Amino acid sequence: MSMTGPARYPDDPVGGFPSPPRTVEDAEGREIELRGYDGSDAEREALRAMYEAFDPADRAQGIPPSRPSKLEEWLDRILTAECCNVFAWDGEKVVGHATLVPENGPESPYELAIFVLQSHQGAGIGTALMESILGHGAAEGISQVWLTVERWNRSAVGLYEKIGFETTDAESFELEMAIRLDTDQTESTG
Repeated sequence: MSMTGPARYPDDPVGGFPSPPRTVEDAEGREIELRGYDGSDAEREALRAMYEAFDPADRAQGIPPSRPSKLEEWLDRILTAECCNVFAWDGEKVVGHATLVPENGPESPYELAIFVLQSHQGAGIGTALMESILGHGAAEGISQVWLTVERWNRSAVGLYEKIGFETTDAESFELEMAIRLDTDQTESTG
């Protein structure tokens, strides 16, 4: 995560994202529960297990870290009160995770990162996870969210555009994309 967001954000806010907790059925017929991180050691361990099983080919920009010590440092950084985290659960296993991390404290823009285990990709979990993290963020008063994505990752770019992200910088091998959230237009789908 680079922690240097875009200079501009779209003018029009996007709203109506569902807040967790919610349950969706993925394209494989699995019941996936999306819920915010509760701060427990058990949930942290479930997330660590997901990242330990993560396919190295799906790592981007050095995250999630593969070395155990670096993974612990990263979990310490993102599993804090000032970050927003939503986990996708398939039974007792975390199979997806999205996080919003503030650039410079809670009043600054937030960087988004999202990960779905390879075994659960292509089934709609990423879309549900994106909607849930943005709904959770908007409910917490977060209005500016950005991300970077490798330009060759067409499926991710397509998902982000469908959700409402706009490209703000395309000058490197990564695209920088941003969205302005409507913090008055959240919906709860408990």
